[in-house]
Amino acid sequence: MKKSYSIVLATLLSTSLLLSACGGNDNKGGNASPAPSDASSSEASAPADAGSGAKVTLSFWTLFDGGDGENMQTLIDEFNKSHPDIVVKNTKLVWGEYYTKLITAVGNGNGPDVGISHTSRLPDLIDQGVVTELDDVADAAGVDWASYNQNLLNATVVNGKHYAAPIDTHPFIMYYNKKLLKDAGLLGDDGKPVLEQSAEGFDTFLKTLKEKLPSKVTPFALSNSNDDPYRLWWALYSQLGGNDIVSDDLQSASVDAEKGAKAADYVQKLFTNGYIKKNDPDFYKNFQSGTAAIMMTGVWATGIWESTKDFEFGAMPIPKIFDQEATWGDSHTIILPTTKSNDPEKRKAALVFADWVASNGHIWAKAGHIPSKPSVIESQEFKDLPYRSDYAMVASTVKFNKPSTKNWQIRDNASFKFLNEVWANKMSPADAMVKLQEGVQKVLSE
Repeated sequence: MKKSYSIVLATLLSTSLLLSACGGNDNKGGNASPAPSDASSSEASAPADAGSGAKVTLSFWTLFDGGDGENMQTLIDEFNKSHPDIVVKNTKLVWGEYYTKLITAVGNGNGPDVGISHTSRLPDLIDQGVVTELDDVADAAGVDWASYNQNLLNATVVNGKHYAAPIDTHPFIMYYNKKLLKDAGLLGDDGKPVLEQSAEGFDTFLKTLKEKLPSKVTPFALSNSNDDPYRLWWALYSQLGGNDIVSDDLQSASVDAEKGAKAADYVQKLFTNGYIKKNDPDFYKNFQSGTAAIMMTGVWATGIWESTKDFEFGAMPIPKIFDQEATWGDSHTIILPTTKSNDPEKRKAALVFADWVASNGHIWAKAGHIPSKPSVIESQEFKDLPYRSDYAMVASTVKFNKPSTKNWQIRDNASFKFLNEVWANKMSPADAMVKLQEGVQKVLSE
């Protein structure tokens, strides 16, 4: 049953500044696209003499700024040039207000023809009737769902229906300072870390960094709370084969306490063993300034390190510490919001555009994102971009949450709340899992 817009807006207004691809509203908190101060519109039109017949004009709402915003505008410009019968007009909204404005506009019958959604936000938008399913128009638009990475695509399928075209994934990965690893004797001739892929191997790696490098150097730069420690815990919990913390029917808490505690214990010891700096005021700056050997965060940081002068770094998937490859991640997707008429021609043109953007993901990948189509990853244009190919395989090992409408509330009001106590050494991992089970159930029951 769909919720009322008033209830939805109340929830969104209280959380809008926290909602992003990566859980924060700045780069250090993990937002791939910090919000501009004002909404703006950039309209790119096709040549006046191109093609014949009526043009389909599409309004496209985005939440991108900085490098993401520039890359998306490049894609729109290129699409408009190559599709003379379709004109996409880009309206850039302030990221922190985007979802609230989208839901309000759709509720008033004034929504855009095309929009952006993170995969993690799709369940909310579907439940509220904000987005439409795409299967009725996919064939007409020439979309081949098999051309997408199936892990990313499956996360956008709800009740057997496609609701979005994923254009990327932006997962949690590991960066390393080549100079510091070389000084510690942990950089191979291939420029990659000498690191055994196991719990013991990663601990030995960090211990060696701590012993071999000056005391002012942090072995592992990581935030002390919230997003990134949670992402690491989720990755390790998933590597252990932990089930989603919400049941299949989305009604009950389903925390695997044993595996959750094991993952939390491992992360806790990274803090208590002194590998991660306590009360680090800026772990991004710590790594960027050359005083941290490794760092884990989202792929959006690739562009930051690339623009840092004389910074020799590398990027790779997080180590396989436990049984299987897995990590945290989210995706940007293109959606077709509900409109007054749901015009078939506009819907077809919109999905042609969405699929074209995904097929030209080498442009979008400049910001660090992993393209959603394997054919793009195999292209020379993508391979010519540095670093990206070193972690592109992670697209298939991202572990998405089940499509619960409560995922964001669970993250903020349960996962962060109790896991932060573990990182601060104020709660045992086992006790935290008991509290997490209770906290998840409380959110689901509200």
